[in-house]
Amino acid sequence: MIPLKTLGRMLRPGLIVAMAVLMTGCDWSLFDPKGHIAREELTLLITCTVLMLLVVIPVIIMTLVFAWKYRASNTSARYEPKWSHSTAIEVVVWSIPCMIVLVLAVLTWRSSHALDPYKPLESDKKAITIEAVSLDWKWLFIYPEENVAVVNELTFPVGAPLNFKLTSDTVMNAFFIPHLGSMVYSMAGMETKLHLIADEAGSFDGMSSHYSGAGFNKMHFKAHAVTDEQYQQWLAKVRAEGSVLDQASLTELGAQKNHDWFPVTYYASTQAGLFDAMIARHMGDNHHYGMKHDRSDAAANGVSHEGHDAGDTAPQAEHHSGEHAAAGHAGHSGSGE
Repeated sequence: MIPLKTLGRMLRPGLIVAMAVLMTGCDWSLFDPKGHIAREELTLLITCTVLMLLVVIPVIIMTLVFAWKYRASNTSARYEPKWSHSTAIEVVVWSIPCMIVLVLAVLTWRSSHALDPYKPLESDKKAITIEAVSLDWKWLFIYPEENVAVVNELTFPVGAPLNFKLTSDTVMNAFFIPHLGSMVYSMAGMETKLHLIADEAGSFDGMSSHYSGAGFNKMHFKAHAVTDEQYQQWLAKVRAEGSVLDQASLTELGAQKNHDWFPVTYYASTQAGLFDAMIARHMGDNHHYGMKHDRSDAAANGVSHEGHDAGDTAPQAEHHSGEHAAAGHAGHSGSGE
């Protein structure tokens, strides 16, 4: 019978090769930034990791060295059973970690403000506003300035700041494009914000990074960073091939609880105020941000959250415009995004 130690030595090279082969299929998008925010976040991640390794690596090495040097069979090692204190050792083991923690604290404080997802980005190009809505289980992107909307596809010019306004028409979700940077949650009855930018052209994977139900694994999309000319061509294509996104079509879209990936769908024009109306209808009469009324309470008050038509939602969105801004601010401070 082969001893376990010998078997382990025999299998070790094979395991290393197998791990290397498997790792070749991994998506290293976090380590392949395509925008300013993602690049700064990668720099912060590497810097913090290296600083922490300044403690971790010496500790691992000393553990192995001490275990070998002071093993029971090594009779030449110094044996001091009554030793209890060394000022030099105390200075080293406390001062170095304290300095590293101090440096990490300064780095994270500065980067937390510099990379705040609510902070607008500066650029020579005009910023593009995109209203992102998480549905079951797909993403709806409304371009209010262009008056178009798309399901499960993002297209934007290279170098243009992207001002995302996020909400959910269902459960909480998380919007994330790893190549471009920060992840931010979308929540019903609340508006969160995210600012990103792409520094080079390409197609990047976007996803929901928060479990939200049976179709969660199909809740992904492509984000295309293109030239200005290609962006205008894409807008013309959407307007030529798309239908109209109004309250009725939005309700129909949300009712489709797709478990498979929902195909890219274009909307050539959109009804004004849909994004604000979606937020308002989840706030309820008592303005509990992000909370829905119980159906029995809603019925008692003569309110139906699923029965809003275009005539109901637009005035309600206007009425709650002040609270809507407060909800966005409260969501930012409360969630720590």
